[in-house]
Amino acid sequence: MQIIDGNKVSQQIRDQIKQETLKLVSQGFRAPHLSAILVGNDGASMAYVGAKERDCMAIGFGSSVHKLPENTTQEELIELIHTINQSNDTDGLIVQLPLPKHISEKDITDAIHPSKDVDGFTPFNFGLVARGEGGYIPATPFGILKLLESYNIETSGKHCVVIGRSNIVGRPMSILMSQAGPVGNATVTLCHSKTKNLEFFTQMADIIIVAIGKPGFLDASMVKEGAVVIDVGISRVEDKSNSKGYVLKGDTNFDSLSTKCSALTPVPGGVGPMTRVGLLLNTLQAYKTKNKLA
Repeated sequence: MQIIDGNKVSQQIRDQIKQETLKLVSQGFRAPHLSAILVGNDGASMAYVGAKERDCMAIGFGSSVHKLPENTTQEELIELIHTINQSNDTDGLIVQLPLPKHISEKDITDAIHPSKDVDGFTPFNFGLVARGEGGYIPATPFGILKLLESYNIETSGKHCVVIGRSNIVGRPMSILMSQAGPVGNATVTLCHSKTKNLEFFTQMADIIIVAIGKPGFLDASMVKEGAVVIDVGISRVEDKSNSKGYVLKGDTNFDSLSTKCSALTPVPGGVGPMTRVGLLLNTLQAYKTKNKLA
């Protein structure tokens, strides 16, 4: 079995972005800049935004984080988004999710200008992606495409089962895998919580992409010999033997699948690093588009 190493691939891509950034700066251009908005003090969100800051620093991007208190109103948040939308110094803008319950994630996502929507969440970009006409691909699906491409995993004519139908991962992933392209041309089945006899579909799949947030859900009994499995899930599972009090688990039973799959992503170290790379690639593209460099 081949382990699909997201850490390795993400580092290779970050190195490429860094070299391109250094070249742009040497030519007199400013570096690309990513802005993030963080509302509240959610530990996982703070850690994720911090990782994005470090990524930007490592490749020469500028970055800024706007930290707002938990009781920030929706109107105040939208006002900040509009200010950043109009800034010539920011190329990409993300609002870290989840947001406090009194704020509508849909309204906030819709407030981001499509040209700076490097998360690929706005209806405008989602529509372009769905039609195969460009647009910023959501970071996680973008990262998965890069992983499949890097490991030369054949997708054309294959049966791909996507488990999960979120607008962030499952739904765009199902569209992308069916589209014409270097990674695509697959026959796609989209499964979800209401799918009956899920095993019927997964046992026929050549490629399975699972993103449901249920630790250890997919095991060897649910896949055929030689299947490729991409695990998008990441959950904290209590483990008192661990110094942190928890361990990170994906949506698959890794040990079980490792005896049957031809290729499998680990958690952590698989899709996670590639999600952050997808964000950096989108930010670079937004920068190039704004400066008419692409």
